[in-house]
Amino acid sequence: MVECGKETSLWHHGTLFQNVPPFKVQLLKWIGNKQRFAHEIASYFPRDVKCYIEPFLGSAAVLATLKPSRALASDAFGPLMDIWKALRTDPEKLVHWYRKRYLEYFQFGKPEGYELIKARYNCNPNGADLLFLCRSCYGGVVRFRQCDGYMSTPCGAHTPISPESFAQRVELWQLRTAGATFEQLDFSHAMQSAKSGDLIYCDPPYTHSQAILYKGQEFELARLMAEIASCKGRGVRVALSIDGKKKSGQVNCHLDIPEGLFEREVFVNCGRSMLRRFQRVGESLEDEVVHDRLLLTY
Repeated sequence: MVECGKETSLWHHGTLFQNVPPFKVQLLKWIGNKQRFAHEIASYFPRDVKCYIEPFLGSAAVLATLKPSRALASDAFGPLMDIWKALRTDPEKLVHWYRKRYLEYFQFGKPEGYELIKARYNCNPNGADLLFLCRSCYGGVVRFRQCDGYMSTPCGAHTPISPESFAQRVELWQLRTAGATFEQLDFSHAMQSAKSGDLIYCDPPYTHSQAILYKGQEFELARLMAEIASCKGRGVRVALSIDGKKKSGQVNCHLDIPEGLFEREVFVNCGRSMLRRFQRVGESLEDEVVHDRLLLTY
């Protein structure tokens, strides 16, 4: 594996991998956020990528860490993509969204201000309210009720970052994502646009833990595997983050992975489960270390 901070490269089966330093500044909090180890994931990406495609964008941690010169970044969740599109086209609007809700949050007190914003979002899902909610909800675990998409996460114990600090992050993230086009797309449409020489990084809802995500209840792993096979057949390289090991290595997550589809499997230590931190408040969770499975078609 590439060692962070060293000018080294990794060859594997004729592929020269990238050397990607860590980038630790979050813009959004999101369940499954890979900010802490995005550099490790990206260090398994080939260097000769024509276009980087990320069809399950979420918090965009890997995109911002990689900082590609050309990228298509997409997600099926409209309010989330409203945030990313605003970052690209009107970052000042993004800062204004956050500042307005930050003041509203403290005007009405905690948790009343949070609950007011959450109720408004649930009546009319939108990127402006979601932006503040994901930064102020408990543990960054943005949960949605399966029957109707209702966001149910309570207010977090932490104090949200100031509008000034958020504005600094927006400026930094706009620079790091300058090569990306943001679109609201089903993952299959994004993947079908890929051409030979491109790289797709998939970070879909995890079937063993993330059905609480919006659209996670609808996700079908078999459909994704079919798209990956199609991409591989036309010379598109694909990296997939998916369920690996839970319970500090005691449980291997079984998945229906077509034989021969992937050339390499790597396990990435993700630390203690974000979801379990939400469910087992106050516990140290030494027994809940999670390892993601990173699968490569190259």
